[in-house]
Amino acid sequence: MSRADDLPDPPARRLLLKGALAAGAALAAAPGAASGTAEAAEPDAPPLAAAPYLNPLVRNRADPHIHRHTDGRYYFTATAPEYDRIVLRRSRTLNGLATATESVIWRKHATGDMGAHIWAPEIHHIDGKWYVYFAAAPANDVWAIRIWVLENASADPFRGTWVERGQLRTAWETFSLDATTFTHRGTRYLAWAQHEPGMDNNTGVFLSAMADPVTLTGPQVRLTTPEYAWETTGYKVNEGPSVIQRGGRVYLTYSASATDFNYCLGLLTADDDADLLDPAAWSKSPTPVFTSNDTTKQYGPGHNCFTVAEDGRTDVLVYHARQYKEITGDPLDDPNRHTRVQPLGWKADGTPDFGVPVADTTTEGTPS
Repeated sequence: MSRADDLPDPPARRLLLKGALAAGAALAAAPGAASGTAEAAEPDAPPLAAAPYLNPLVRNRADPHIHRHTDGRYYFTATAPEYDRIVLRRSRTLNGLATATESVIWRKHATGDMGAHIWAPEIHHIDGKWYVYFAAAPANDVWAIRIWVLENASADPFRGTWVERGQLRTAWETFSLDATTFTHRGTRYLAWAQHEPGMDNNTGVFLSAMADPVTLTGPQVRLTTPEYAWETTGYKVNEGPSVIQRGGRVYLTYSASATDFNYCLGLLTADDDADLLDPAAWSKSPTPVFTSNDTTKQYGPGHNCFTVAEDGRTDVLVYHARQYKEITGDPLDDPNRHTRVQPLGWKADGTPDFGVPVADTTTEGTPS
């Protein structure tokens, strides 16, 4: 989620750049499952039956990120509407995240760096440590948003110390956010959104290999820039990348346009054996794959990630949306983007079937 001024001037303000990408390698277990951020449950933990999902799952939490860890638990973080802290929940089930105790693991600085616009955190477990990637700006320059990293060496991310590892440096010192990380064929990558100098847009989506969890090794390549009408409504935005790998392909979703009801998901596709750092290896869908829906009354779906259901096989789409179309004032000031989850389908040709954002449910999990 983010915002920027009209270009070519560097962005000083920014609309809600949706952020979140899903970390990950394909789930190496069941042939049907492959999720960016998901990890298989412990071998000795029997899979739980997936209950009908409650929607909204977590209210007033935008840019959601859910990581299924090797302990069989789901770890949840998201943007708080006050933009001042990073929160964390966990549960053995997805529905359990709705009522799980929420802990504040970090708060913004009162002055200086990381003092404003705390956006789109993602939690990842890499090489035995926990990392949170998030966006923040200096307290005295609130639109100078950059990517920052926290690290925790404790086995339990609710314990131990979250150490500030500093800014994750990219090729340009420009508006950047929505970092996510995943592995593919033994290489770790970072995908993120950034304003590229000289481009007449707000942000595009970029990719780089990583030397370690806090360092890019380059080259840093642009995978997509806003070009279609559905990517340039309100703002010229591509942001919030997330990755899922399945059936010999790598899929990267991203969010486009302003963060009101025009917000939607786009899709890039690459072959599994392609060089992911070659922009030509990626094909871009000319139409959005997930949009607002008047029938189900869900608007501005975006900033998604992927996880896997309790059965260890069913892929799950995680995203945020609002329950109404009209917004008074700046969408960034409207707190009612809620975290939502629904099964991700797959078409006969092996490509993802996002469907439509499902209707709200009652506490029994049935449509309201």
